[in-house]
Amino acid sequence: MEYRRVKDQESYDAVSQKDIESPDGRSLSSTAATSPLGTAAGSKGKNSWKQKSIVTIALTLLTSSQAILIVWSKRAGKYEYSVTTANFSVEALKCLLSLLALYRTWNSQGVTEDNRLSTSFDEVSVYPIPAVLYMVKNLLQYYIFAYVDAPAYQILKNLNIISTGVLYRIILKKKLSEIQWAAFILLCAGCTTAQLNPSSDHVLQTPIQGWMMAIVMALLSGFAGVYTEAIIKKRPSRNINVQNFWLYIFGMLFNLVAICVQDFDAVMNKGFFHGYSFITLLMILNHALSGIAVSMVMKYADNIVKVYSTSVAMLLTAIVSVFLFGFNLSLAFFLGSTVVSISVYLHSVGKPQQQK
Repeated sequence: MEYRRVKDQESYDAVSQKDIESPDGRSLSSTAATSPLGTAAGSKGKNSWKQKSIVTIALTLLTSSQAILIVWSKRAGKYEYSVTTANFSVEALKCLLSLLALYRTWNSQGVTEDNRLSTSFDEVSVYPIPAVLYMVKNLLQYYIFAYVDAPAYQILKNLNIISTGVLYRIILKKKLSEIQWAAFILLCAGCTTAQLNPSSDHVLQTPIQGWMMAIVMALLSGFAGVYTEAIIKKRPSRNINVQNFWLYIFGMLFNLVAICVQDFDAVMNKGFFHGYSFITLLMILNHALSGIAVSMVMKYADNIVKVYSTSVAMLLTAIVSVFLFGFNLSLAFFLGSTVVSISVYLHSVGKPQQQK
């Protein structure tokens, strides 16, 4: 009798582990998978992918025109306007755009815990670090053109790919696979090859000042980007525009200090907007929208996406230059573009597998 009870219990357990079928023969577990909850999850995934795609494409297009606008804003090889005031204007415009976006959110959703501007000291105290790093990096972006030409700048700018990858591993503690590390190396090689000038043997010959500024920019860009991503994703539910607002407020404060230290007399004597042109205004708008696009990428994707977007933008700039400036598409550019495409694919498929 005891043996029969054990067998009956085993049979009951076996039946309970199987999918229970509905009267029409369909598995209820399968039905659950196609329930409204499953459909909602799929819709949410599609929306997330759409957001990532939009902000990445926007960042790519905006970054493509940055270097061109900076060079165009110069007159007779120098800036007639104060670069510190331009930097301040960029931060102020980004702050204004964030407030406008918040206003729309408040009208549609109301003021909630996640979208209110009031915050705690612990939350806001982390923003000065990336704000000052971005300020120094953005200022160096203007001055580096005094030591390097466009091809050298495009090559040296790729140093931030390596710094971002290393800091991504150190700060965010996210493991990168061997394939992803190989993709980084391929991306550097591809971007460099694409910008080589076959008619010159000294494309990489840059003054020591240019090299030092490029290295500092790469480290600042990598650390500030990864640090900002860590801040933003530490509280995922927090409205991105609130996080941006506080970052840009500190950016304005630090740039105001830079104006007082570097261009106080010029601003007081000639005015804040002295030397500004239509191209300068376009450059400021471009930088402001680029900064917001970067934060959106960090919120909905990651900083690695930002790096690849920047690199692809370099290639896109060269393509546009064919029509605008008669740029010659060389074999080196074609090979470099191919290598960059392969590296992007390898990074996408080379993510570390989750441990089960």
